[in-house]
Amino acid sequence: MPQSRELHCVIVTPEKALFDEAADFVAVPMFDGELGVLPGRMPVIGRLGCGELRLRRGMEVRRFFVDSGFVQIRGNTVTILTARAQLAEDIDAETVSQTLQAALTPATTPQANDEKFKLQERARAQMRVARHREESAPRG
Repeated sequence: MPQSRELHCVIVTPEKALFDEAADFVAVPMFDGELGVLPGRMPVIGRLGCGELRLRRGMEVRRFFVDSGFVQIRGNTVTILTARAQLAEDIDAETVSQTLQAALTPATTPQANDEKFKLQERARAQMRVARHREESAPRG
């Protein structure tokens, strides 16, 4: 039986299925690095990190910010279950910058410090996704 040369990628948040399309390649931000997925990959279930999810189909690259969750790769289907996913085009760099600045202020308790660190990590990841989007945008 011939193997498909295409992946089916689904991104699901608690609110909706954000993406459900074919892709040639998927790069997933794992909690401990990045995982590249091509058709025919062995099955995997893994924990997502906070960062950039890239989907390539032909010459087009779609970028998303994802904020933790899980990925399941089974057959040629990549399923992303995440608390939060955002198209790179929808990231407001000014708002993210303000969030980062607020998170950089000193905290008064260890728990508040942990929360501020998570906010900083999330904001920096969103800024990277937005910057990559701008860098890869066609120049006219």
